[in-house]
Amino acid sequence: MESVPHGSMRAIVCRRWGDPDDLRLESVPEPALRPGGVRVAVRAAGVNYADLLTIAGRYQENPPLPFVPGFEVAGEIVEMAADVRGARIGDRVMGMLPHGGYAQTAVLPAAGALPIPPSLDFARAAGFPVAYGTAYGALVWRARLRPRERLLVLGAAGGVGLAAVEIGRALGATVIAVAAGDERLALARAHGADHLIDRLREDVAERVGEIASGAGADVVFDPVGGEAFEAGLRCIASEGRLVVVGFASGRVGQLSAGVALGKNIDLIGCYWGAYRNDDRVRKAYEELSRWLEAGRLAPHVGASFPLAEAARALRALRDREVGGKIVLTP
Repeated sequence: MESVPHGSMRAIVCRRWGDPDDLRLESVPEPALRPGGVRVAVRAAGVNYADLLTIAGRYQENPPLPFVPGFEVAGEIVEMAADVRGARIGDRVMGMLPHGGYAQTAVLPAAGALPIPPSLDFARAAGFPVAYGTAYGALVWRARLRPRERLLVLGAAGGVGLAAVEIGRALGATVIAVAAGDERLALARAHGADHLIDRLREDVAERVGEIASGAGADVVFDPVGGEAFEAGLRCIASEGRLVVVGFASGRVGQLSAGVALGKNIDLIGCYWGAYRNDDRVRKAYEELSRWLEAGRLAPHVGASFPLAEAARALRALRDREVGGKIVLTP
C-alpha cells in the first residue's frame, strides 16, 4: 500500500448509503486523539454483518456521512492521551469502536483497549471482540445458559456462530449446530459441536426432536433470523430461551404472543454494541482470555483480505462464502 502524508491515513470511506461496491479507499485525516484515548496502528480489522447494515443505513446506530466503517480492530498502541495510565506504546491490543476500524489507524478509549492474549495473532484477535463478546453476553448474561442444557446454535459456521458453539461447550452445554453443507458442519464439529444438522437437507425441528428425545432445545442462539428463527421456535423446549443477536438472513424473525404464551418461552435480545462502556465487558474478556489460554476456545479466521478489497470481503460475508471470521489487513 502506498505511503500517505503524516497525519493522514488510508481508510475505506462510506459517502452514501448503499452496498459494498459504493465504498472507496481514500486518504483521510487520522482521527483525533481524545482524552482517555489511545491511537492504535491497525494490523487487522474484523468484518461483521453489522458493517453491511451500517453502510446501507439500516443499523441500530448509523454514524453521519461520510464515515469509516468497522467495529473491531487489533493492533499496537502508537500514541496515548496525556491522562492515560496503565498502557504503554507498543502494547498489543484489540477492541470495539462505534465505527472507524477499516483504516490504518484507529482511536480507542484506553479502558476498551483490551490486551491481546499471547496465543492470538493480530488476525484472530481482530475477529475476537465482537464475535466472542456477542456470544458470551448472549449466552452468559442474557440466556443464562446452564451446564447440561441443550443449546441450539443457528448459523453455527459463521464467526459469531462458531464462538457460540465454543462458549456453549465451555459452559458445559450439549451443543447442537445448524449450518449449510458438509464443509460448514465439519467446521462446527471441529469447534466443539456435539450434534450437527444440515439445514439444506434436514428439517431442523425434526432433528432437534430426535436428538432431545422430543424435549426440544433449552436455549436457541439466533444470529440469522427469518426461516432460521421460525425453525428455532418450532423446536424450543417449554420454558426455553430464544436469544436473538442478529439477522444475517436479511429478514427479521416474527414471534406470535400466542406461541410465547403456549410454550412458556422467553424471547431475549442481545445487542453487544450497547455494552461497549459497560464495566462487565473487561471481566467478560478476562474470562474469555482464560478459556482461550486453556485451549477451550480456538478463534478461526476463514479469510483475510487487503484493506483495498473491503468490498470483496463484505460480499464474501454477505454471500456466506467463508466459514468463521473474515478480516481486513491494512
